[in-house]
Amino acid sequence: MNLQTQAKTSLPQGKIAPDHPDYKALLQSAFLELRKTRIERDTLKYQQTEPIAIIGIGCRFPKGAESPETYWQLLRDGVNAVEEVPAQRWDIESYYDPDPSAPGKMYTRYGSFLQDVDCFDANFFGISQREAAELDPQQRLLLEMSWEALENAGQPFKKLTGSRTGVFIGLTTDDYSHQLINPQQRFQINPYRSLGTLRCMAAGRLAYFYNFQGPAIQLDTACSSSLLSVHLACQSLRSRECNLALAGGINLMLTPETTIGLCKMRALSSDYRCKTFDAQADGYVRGEGGGVVVLKRLSEAVADGDRILATIRGSAANHDGLTNGLTAPNGLAQEAVIRQALQNAGVRPEQIQYVEAHGTGTSLGDPIEVLALANVLGKNRENSHPLALGSVKTNIGHLEAAAGIASLIKVVLCLQNQQIPPHLHLQNPNSYIRWKQLPVVVPTQLTPWLTLEESRLAGISSFGMSGTNVHLIVEENNR
Repeated sequence: MNLQTQAKTSLPQGKIAPDHPDYKALLQSAFLELRKTRIERDTLKYQQTEPIAIIGIGCRFPKGAESPETYWQLLRDGVNAVEEVPAQRWDIESYYDPDPSAPGKMYTRYGSFLQDVDCFDANFFGISQREAAELDPQQRLLLEMSWEALENAGQPFKKLTGSRTGVFIGLTTDDYSHQLINPQQRFQINPYRSLGTLRCMAAGRLAYFYNFQGPAIQLDTACSSSLLSVHLACQSLRSRECNLALAGGINLMLTPETTIGLCKMRALSSDYRCKTFDAQADGYVRGEGGGVVVLKRLSEAVADGDRILATIRGSAANHDGLTNGLTAPNGLAQEAVIRQALQNAGVRPEQIQYVEAHGTGTSLGDPIEVLALANVLGKNRENSHPLALGSVKTNIGHLEAAAGIASLIKVVLCLQNQQIPPHLHLQNPNSYIRWKQLPVVVPTQLTPWLTLEESRLAGISSFGMSGTNVHLIVEENNR
C-alpha cells in the first residue's frame, strides 16, 4: 500500500499517523521547507527596507565651499553666504525697485552665488570647446561634482563602465537657454545648443559620459527635486535596478526673470537674510549650488570595505493634494510623509534627535512645519531631550532644486562631527509657533550632538512648491 493510499484509508486526508515509518522524515522535510519560506520572506523584507550607505560626496556651495570639508567649515562657523547680486549675473541697478508691484522689477538685491561658474575643463571630459560653449553650466557642474563624488567614494571608474549604475538628478531652471536663445540668435541655433540646454539631458549626459547602464532619471518637483532624487535612487537600489547610484541636484541663477517672478509672488525676503522660525520672516533668499552623493546597498558597501559616511534608513514622498492654493503647504500631508518615512526606516519617533527642516522662512509656512514635526516626532519625547531643529537656508539661502541635497550633505557632516551648527537670524521667535508647549529647540550656536540612543538619527524635510513632499531618515555609521 503506498503512502497516499494509507493516508486516505487510515487517517483523514492529508494527515499521517505519528507511528508511520516516514513520519519523522516528512516532519523534518516540512520543517525545512517552512524555514526556507521564512528565510525567503525575511530576505525579501530586508531587501525592501535595507539601509542605503552614503559612500561619497561631491559639492559646490557659496563662499568657496566646494568640498565637504569647506562646507562644514562654513556651517560650523555660522557664515551667512548671501551677498548682493554680482555684476556677472545681471545689472542689479537696472532691475531693482523696492516697490513689489513695479513691473519688470525685483524688490531684493541679494542672493547666494557660486564663483567661476563660467570655468570648465572641457578637455578633461572629452568635450570640444564648441560644444562646451553651448553647454548649460549646470550640466558642467554636475559632471565635475559627480567625478569628485566618485573619487571621494574610492570607486574605480574603469570598473564602473558598462555597470548598472543609476543616475538621479534634480534640476528645475534653464536660465542658460534664455541667455542663448532669443529672436536675434535664432539663426545660430545648432545641435550642441539644443542638447546642451535641454533639462532632460543632464542625467543622461552623466550616464553617457561614464557609460552607466542603470536608470538615468531627470526630476523636477521644484524645491524637493534633489531629495526626491535620493529617495528614488534608494528605491532603485533596493529593487536591484542598479547596484550603485549617483543622486543629487544643481541650481544656478543666470538671468533675472525667475527672481522677478518670485518677487511678484512675494516669495522672497526683502533683505539679505533667510529668517527661518523668526517673527520677521518674510520669505527666502535665492541661492546657487549643488551636490551629488554616491549610494550603495549597505550590505554590499560593508562587504566591499567602502568608507561609509552615513546610512539612509528610510524615506517617503507624497503630495499636498488640494489645499488653499497651488503653492500652499499642507500640514497633514507633511505629517503623513514623516510617519511613512519612520515606518519605512523602522524607527520610533522619539529616536529622531535632529531635523533639518525645509524652513523657507515665511510667517505661515514655518509654524505649519514645526507643528507637523511636533505632532509626529514629539510623542513620548522627554522635555529634557527636545527635538533639535535647524535649516541650512539661513546660511546659503534656498537652493531650490538643490535644496534637499544641501540639507542631506549638511546632516551627514553633522553626524560625522557629532555637532549641530548654529541656526542663523533667529532673534525673535515666531509667535505663531507654541515654543513653550512643543518639545523642540533651535540651537543658535555650535552645539555638541549628545544622545542617549544607540546611534544618532536625523530627519530631513524637503517640500516642493509643486506640492511634492519628501522626508529622509539618516543614521550615523557605527560600523
